Amino acid sequence: MTLILDPPAAPTQARAAAQRSTTPPRWWRDASATLFWAVLVGVTGLWVSGGGIQELGTLGGALTSIGRLTGLLSSALLLIQVFLMARVPWFERAWGQDDLARTHRLVGFTSFNLLLAHLVFITLGYAAESSAGLWGTIVDLVVNYPGMLLAVAGTAALVMVVVTSIRKARARLRYESWHLIHLYGYLGAGLALPHQLWTGADFLSSPVATAFWWTLYAVCAGSVVAFRVLLPLWRSLRAPIRVLDVRHDAADVTTVTVGGRGVKRLAVRGGQFFNWRFLDGPGWTRANPYSLSAAPDGSTLRITAAHVGEGSARLATLRPGTRVLLEGPYGRLHADARRTDKVLLMGSGIGITPMRAILEDLPAGVDVTVVHRVRDRGSAVLAAELSALARVRGARYVLVEGPRVRERASWLPAQAADLTDAQALCQLVPDLAERDVYVCGSPGWMDAVLAAARGGGVPAEQLHAERFSY
Repeated sequence: MTLILDPPAAPTQARAAAQRSTTPPRWWRDASATLFWAVLVGVTGLWVSGGGIQELGTLGGALTSIGRLTGLLSSALLLIQVFLMARVPWFERAWGQDDLARTHRLVGFTSFNLLLAHLVFITLGYAAESSAGLWGTIVDLVVNYPGMLLAVAGTAALVMVVVTSIRKARARLRYESWHLIHLYGYLGAGLALPHQLWTGADFLSSPVATAFWWTLYAVCAGSVVAFRVLLPLWRSLRAPIRVLDVRHDAADVTTVTVGGRGVKRLAVRGGQFFNWRFLDGPGWTRANPYSLSAAPDGSTLRITAAHVGEGSARLATLRPGTRVLLEGPYGRLHADARRTDKVLLMGSGIGITPMRAILEDLPAGVDVTVVHRVRDRGSAVLAAELSALARVRGARYVLVEGPRVRERASWLPAQAADLTDAQALCQLVPDLAERDVYVCGSPGWMDAVLAAARGGGVPAEQLHAERFSY
C-alpha cells in the first residue's frame, strides 16, 4: 500500500460566489414518507368501504376480495415507483438518488409480487363461482372482460422490466439496452389504466374512489412529463449549453467541459450529477449520468468519465460547440450534506471524480482527508489535480494502490490483507468517528468501505454514498 501525503498548507479564501444550500429540512423526507404510507392506507380504506371485508364469507368471495386488495396495492405501488424516479426536485433533494433508487427497486419488486398474487387470487375466485372451470375462466376473463387484453400486454411489459432488473440478468445487458427496456414500465402502467376504468369495481365504487385514483394517476404522469421532459427541455432551449473543451486524460478516460448562459441558472454543488445528452448524432436520446469532476464556477461544468459503454465512449469524439441537454442537478453527495467540520473523501477508480469536486467546493476551515484507491498509479485518474488541490486547500491526500484483496470482500489492496477493513481505515484516519465520510466507487467496494466506516464508529447520518450502477 503506497501512501502519498501532502503536508497541510494555508487554506484558500472562501469561493467568491456564495452558493445556495441544496440540503432541504429534515421534515421534507419525513413528510414524503408519511404521504406514501397514507396512499397505501387510503387504498386499503377504499377496499374496506367497497365491501372488501363483507365478501370474505365464502371461498370464492374471499379469493376475489383478496385479489382485489392485492391488485389495488400493486397499482398504487407501481404509481409510487414511477413517481420516485420522476426527478421531482423536492423529493430528489430530500432523499438523494441512492436512497430513491433502492426504494424504487424495493417498491417495484413488491408491486410485481402483489400483481402476481392479484392474478392468482382473482382467477381462482372467479373460477370458484363459475361452472367453466379454471381454464375456461381464464379465457373468459382475458377475452370477454373490457380492457383485459390491454392489461395482459401491460403485464407482459412489466414482466420484461422486472426480469431484466434481476441483478444477474442486468449484468448481461449494456446500460443503453437496460435503460430502453426499463422504459416499458411506463407502458405497463398506462396499459393497466383501461382495465381499472372499465372493470375495476374499486375504481368506480364511489366518487371518492374515482377521484382518488384519477388524482394518483394524474400526479404521477404529470410529474414524469413535467420534470423528466418539459423542465429539462425548457431549461436547455431558453439558455443553450454547449461543449467548450474535450480532454483525453487516458485511452479510456475523457474530461468534457461545457458552458453557456444556462449554467448560470443552475443551483448546483460539487459532487452532484446530471443526466447528460450530447446532440452529436445517433444515440443522443439516451441520457447518461455523470457526476461533476470540478466544483461549478457559475459559468462552466466539468465531467470526467471512463469509457465503460457506448454512451461514455462517445465523449471522446465530441467536438467543441456540440449542444448539450441536461437533467438535474441530482444527488446528496455534496458539501451541504455534512454534519461536522471534518471530512473523509474516499473514491475508487473513476469514483474519485465527485470527491475531487467536493474537495474543491468545501469551505475553508474544514479538515479534509482524501483517500484515492487505484489498481496502480497509472490508473489514478485526476491524481495530479487532487494532489495540487490538496496542497492549496490544506488537505491530506492519500493514494492507496495495488491489486485488490481476493480472499474477501474488501476495499484494501492485497498487500494490506493482514488488516481488517476497519483497522486499516482507522490507521489511515485515527479520528474517523468524528468525520463525515463520502464514498463513491464500484458497488462492492463501496459496501466494504461503508461497513469499515461503521465498524470504526462513524454514525449513520455521517455516511454519504451515491451508487450509479444500473
